Amino acid sequence: MIDTALWIALALFSAAVALNFYRAVIGPSLPDRILAVDTMYMNSIALIVLFGIWLGSKDYFEAALLIAMLGFVSTIAVCKYLLRGDIIE
Repeated sequence: MIDTALWIALALFSAAVALNFYRAVIGPSLPDRILAVDTMYMNSIALIVLFGIWLGSKDYFEAALLIAMLGFVSTIAVCKYLLRGDIIE
């Protein structure tokens, strides 16, 4: 039962990453692209966690945490650059 739920969740999150990639490439404006990449980070974190649950390994959770931290910092940096034209004041 849990295997079926994992496969369904992996398929749905993979589709979400594909749709986020489409929005990041085709997005009409730069803020749309930034939000698409940020959402892609979140969906990739979910994929890594699901893959870790499927394999029963704790190493994937640490990788997901690392990607979450890098995704947050990079989104903040890009937004600051977009608003002010400079990252470090």
